[in-house]
Amino acid sequence: MSENATESAPLAGKVALVAGATRGAGRGIAVELGAAGATVYCTGRTTRSARSEMDRPETIEDTAALVTAAGGEGVAVRVDHLDPAQVAGLVRRIDDERGRLDVLVNDIWGSDHLFEFGRPLWEQSLENGLRMLRLAIDTHAITSHRALPLLIREPGGLVVEITDGTAEFNADYRRECGYFYDLVKNAVIRMAFAQSVEIAPYGGTAVSVTPGWLRSEAMLEHFGVTEDDWRDHAEKDPHFAISETPAFVGRAVAALAADPERARWNGTSQSSGGLAKVYGFTDVDGDRPDAYAYITEVVLAGKPADVTGYR
Repeated sequence: MSENATESAPLAGKVALVAGATRGAGRGIAVELGAAGATVYCTGRTTRSARSEMDRPETIEDTAALVTAAGGEGVAVRVDHLDPAQVAGLVRRIDDERGRLDVLVNDIWGSDHLFEFGRPLWEQSLENGLRMLRLAIDTHAITSHRALPLLIREPGGLVVEITDGTAEFNADYRRECGYFYDLVKNAVIRMAFAQSVEIAPYGGTAVSVTPGWLRSEAMLEHFGVTEDDWRDHAEKDPHFAISETPAFVGRAVAALAADPERARWNGTSQSSGGLAKVYGFTDVDGDRPDAYAYITEVVLAGKPADVTGYR
């Protein structure tokens, strides 16, 4: 492979599994890994013929097609990551077809419909809360348990646990999000740390990564805007000006995967905005939004919305 080809497709020949690639951050990560030349297995429960309990239109086939269009090879596989047998079958398939796994991204969530904003524990649905723990913690553990033996077969493997908030930001209880959400997102950070210790002797790296305020399909729908006109609707929430596309966290993960010195991040908690400062990538509009700095220094400080210096 020529030097120019290596620069344009630094992940050519690499195999990634993005668990939870149907929409949002997972889709953005899968596409950007593909843009860097990787083969990406895109898993989730929603296909063109069946929907998950979230009942949204985005599908894993559409994600895989976007990966291929970006320059990689997208492979859609319907998997319920709560079923160890299905995950084991997925890993066997990857091994049979590719003989390796270089990047594992645990982005499984599927709990937007269970989120009860601003309620204390005793006022929340216990059934919904326990389901959230199953969907967003058990799935990650099952997937890593089944996939890590293939990932550590060769040195250099990368595990990325996608969460919401850095360890520093989440150190304070996120009262507005509530007990179950706070527990889930902190648990995922801890899972990355635990895996970092266990795979390091095999030359592996594990990191937790958070996007900032994500302009996902669901978030755009929530605000009644599109990717083309969201800037014209500041009245919806002026702080939404700090938001970012799913491609931004995708480029963060792709940069980590392509970094030969990625082990320097082992066990750490990172944000898309923080990694952009190190690796120099931008969002699709050319900006580098640093959402967590903005939220801490502007939103939580009670200052008026002004993204100057944060994009």
